[in-house]
Amino acid sequence: MVLPNILAVLALVCVLSKNGVEASHKIYPRFQTLNVENVKQLHRTGYHFQPPKHWINDPNGKPIQQEHDRFHGLQFFQINPDFDCFMCVNWFVRAAPMYYKGLYHLFYQYNPKGAVWGNIVWAHSVSKDLINWESLEPAIYPSKWFDNYGCWSGSATVLPNGGPVIFYTGIVDEHNSQIQNYAVPANLSDPYLRKWVKPDDNPIVNPDASVNGSAFRDPTTAWWAEGHWKILVGSRRKHRGVAYLYKSRDFKKWVKAKHPLHSVQGTGMWECPDFFPVSLSGEKGLDPSVMGQNVKHVLKVSLDMTRYEYYTLGTYDKKKDRYFPDEGLVDGWAGLRLDYGNFYASKTFYDPSTNRRILWGWANESDAVQQDKDKGWAGIQLIPRKVWLDPSGKQLLQWPVAELEKLRGHTIQLSHQKLNQGDHVEVKVTTAAQADVDVTFSFPSLDKAEPFDPKWAKLDALDVCAQKGSKAPGGLGPFGLLTLASEKLEEFTPVFFRVFKAADKHKVLLCSDARSSSLGEGLYKPSFAGFVDVDLTDKKLSLRSLIDHSVVESFGAGGRIAITSRVYPTTAVFEKARLFVFNNGSETITVESLNAWSMNKPVMNVPVKS
Repeated sequence: MVLPNILAVLALVCVLSKNGVEASHKIYPRFQTLNVENVKQLHRTGYHFQPPKHWINDPNGKPIQQEHDRFHGLQFFQINPDFDCFMCVNWFVRAAPMYYKGLYHLFYQYNPKGAVWGNIVWAHSVSKDLINWESLEPAIYPSKWFDNYGCWSGSATVLPNGGPVIFYTGIVDEHNSQIQNYAVPANLSDPYLRKWVKPDDNPIVNPDASVNGSAFRDPTTAWWAEGHWKILVGSRRKHRGVAYLYKSRDFKKWVKAKHPLHSVQGTGMWECPDFFPVSLSGEKGLDPSVMGQNVKHVLKVSLDMTRYEYYTLGTYDKKKDRYFPDEGLVDGWAGLRLDYGNFYASKTFYDPSTNRRILWGWANESDAVQQDKDKGWAGIQLIPRKVWLDPSGKQLLQWPVAELEKLRGHTIQLSHQKLNQGDHVEVKVTTAAQADVDVTFSFPSLDKAEPFDPKWAKLDALDVCAQKGSKAPGGLGPFGLLTLASEKLEEFTPVFFRVFKAADKHKVLLCSDARSSSLGEGLYKPSFAGFVDVDLTDKKLSLRSLIDHSVVESFGAGGRIAITSRVYPTTAVFEKARLFVFNNGSETITVESLNAWSMNKPVMNVPVKS
């Protein structure tokens, strides 16, 4: 059989019943149908994906209502109960696009009547380059008995005959009973796929008596192995996270396998599972059905219990339909993450036009619901990222797609700039609030690295960042960027490195710390951080930050770590925003090279011309 081209798209549309779901959005009925007349531009992004107004959802979450007290007991996360915190998975679709007849398709959840969650439809946009987007009429909305209470997330597979099929979770009653359905394009010759049909022979998968029917959602992209198509559906059994596996020979009749592909005790509900192969060498992406000795597999899940994602690398036994994570990897919420910040319910897809695997993620707002209503919009899609396996085989690497560089405008460069302790040097980029910054730092020695406190080994990296912030003097670091900064540094969002000396090796911490980002009130301002597995032999560290008014996406050490922050400065806005390089460590740091580009605006959701 010719290996089928399989592409992934995940779109999420949801209508809550009276009882809510296991994890559900706060509902604000008084705001759900307040149509926005005037959209405020303050904090609105310049080059990230957004509709013109109103509410959009995450790339693949479920509506959740945070159990605030539960998180207060965990060191890695705190919530302000007065607002819908950033981690509350608010609806943007699981926004991996589908590539079809020369166009990328992005389906996303959208409230056409207000800037809070509610009235959700599957909005639909198309692009030729992942950066410039045109909008179409909504593609899917609740309308039949098998989804009348909600159309939730799913994914798409492009079959060998060239036709895409969307799988999605349907809600069938007020008890939130969940089943899996499919939809197909009404006209395959239309490259815009303007209309979709939900056939009457739905559903394709019902939960049996052994499955928790109210925690059974997010079907994945299908892959072909051992004479069957196969998909995963996320679920839980008590506190055990589960990825159930279903098989089909004809893509219509699906049978549950005797055992899950994988499950882990103590991880809770697995939302938005993503399962795909990566090559052991090179940066090219692989079709989901590629198997063989030169392939590893990735299993990513979004944890409803913590609102973080994690992934493992491992081996897929296609005969036994089992997934085995590599030895030594943490298989739980403390494991590897695609992004250590405001990032949830992500989805990858294989792009056959460029042979890449591309990752999409969604970032919710970190302000209050009332503020979202006042500004007239909520939620953004993050810049798509190319994903591939690190040569070490121990983690994934990721980098913004090359198409983003088309938006680069005026550039400012620095080279061989010395930074002594206490220095901060302005980078006078034309639009510091809307910029792309790529910098390499060097240092003469590792001798001044601070000792790594053994107590920190039990903490999340963000707790170490909270103790050792950008203002705390150190040895080798803190050094990095002060983004979205006011002239006198009343406000700034630092993105910085600190290097520590542990018993057996050096540990590199990357922080994106929002605590000093705004003088405004009622904001969630966490100190996000992660440790970077990087070789310091050449005594250099690189950092790239995408700055866009209310979001800072940062990539450390060539894409070995990514951290996203949402911030809301009050004075460091528009032309008043500044950008600095800084060093607060006793070791002198050199800016080996720095390029900072002002970013132009793309075409963003202008209606497609008929």
